[in-house]
Amino acid sequence: MSILYDEGQQAIATETRRVLEARIDKDALLPLLETTGAFHEGFWNMAKEQGWTALALPEDHGGLGLGLVELGLVAHQAGRTLSGAPFLTSGFGAAKAIELFGSDAQKARWLPGLASGETIGAIAFASGANALPTRPDIGFDADRLDGRIGGVTAGSIADIAVVYARGADGPVLVVAELANVGRGIVQGFDNSRCIADLHFVDTPAEALAVAGPARDAALHVLALQSVITAHEQTGGAEALMEVARDYAITRRAFGQVIGAFQSVKHRIAELYGLVELARANCIHAASREGEDDFIIAAAAARLSATEAYDTAARDCIQIHGGIGVTWEIGLHLHMRRARSLAIEQGNSLFWEDIVVDGLAGEKA
Repeated sequence: MSILYDEGQQAIATETRRVLEARIDKDALLPLLETTGAFHEGFWNMAKEQGWTALALPEDHGGLGLGLVELGLVAHQAGRTLSGAPFLTSGFGAAKAIELFGSDAQKARWLPGLASGETIGAIAFASGANALPTRPDIGFDADRLDGRIGGVTAGSIADIAVVYARGADGPVLVVAELANVGRGIVQGFDNSRCIADLHFVDTPAEALAVAGPARDAALHVLALQSVITAHEQTGGAEALMEVARDYAITRRAFGQVIGAFQSVKHRIAELYGLVELARANCIHAASREGEDDFIIAAAAARLSATEAYDTAARDCIQIHGGIGVTWEIGLHLHMRRARSLAIEQGNSLFWEDIVVDGLAGEKA
C-alpha cells in the first residue's frame, strides 16, 4: 500500500475529526477521572451513530466491509480528542475473534450486535503483566469457565468477553456472556477505560473453532487490537505536539517567545519526528493485515506509538511549565491516557519480544 491515504480514506479522517472536535471536550472527560465504572456516553453514542463500530466488520453481519486502515483513521482522530470509552477497540477485538474463529452460529449470534454497538465486547487474555500467559488463569471444562482474570479493559461494562482459557489439552479461546459474572471494578488513574476483574464461577461458554494453536490465534487478535491502539496513541501524540507548538509561539519569556529557545524548539522537532515515524508504522501495519509479516508490523507500530505518546505527554507538560500540571488545562488527561494505553494489549517488553522472536525466526 502507498504511504498516503486515498481520497475516500482522507474523507473518513476529515469527517471523523470534524464530528469529534465539535462534540467532545475536556469538561465532559474530567469528571470521569473520579468515577469508577463510567464512560463518556456521548462518545460511544456518536460512535454507534457514525457507524464506526461496524466499519471493519463483514457486510453479511451488519458491518461496512472496510478494513483496519479505515478503522485506524477513526482511532487516530479519537486519540486526538481523548475518546472517553475503550469499546471501539475492545469490541473490534472481540468481533474479529468471532469472525475469524467462530462457527456460523456464533457469528450470527454475536456479530450483528457488536457491529451496531448494542453489544459491548471485551478481550480477557492477560495474567497480571503477562499479555499472553503460557498457562491461562481461567479454567475451561465441560463448556464452563472457572477462575479470576484481572485488569480487563471494558470489563465493568462489557456484555460478552473472548477469554483465553486453560482447557484439558492446552489453551483455548472461548466466548462467554458476562451477565452473571462477578465484576470487581478497578480504581485507576484513567477510570474511563472501565477496567474490572472478572470472576467466573461455572459460567457457560462456547469454544471458538481455532484451526491451530490457540496462542497463535490470541496473538493475532492482540495484534489487530494493537494496531488500533497504536493509531489512537499516535493521534494523542500528534495533538500534544500541536498544543506544545502553539503554546511555544505565543508564550513569552525574557522578551521573546519561548519557541525561540533551543531547549524548547528542539523538543518539538523531536516530537514531530516521533509522531511521523509512528504514523508511518501504523499505516504500514494496517495495510499488512492478512500477510505473513503482520504480527511484526503490528509490534513495530505499537512500540513506536507508545514511545511517541509517552514522550509527547511528558514534553508537552514540561514546555508549559507550571500551568501544564493544572486541572483546567487538561494535559494530565493525555498523560493518564498515554500510560493506560501503554499497557493495554501488552506492554512494550511483550511486543519487543514478539519482534525479536519474529526476526530471529526469519534469520533461522
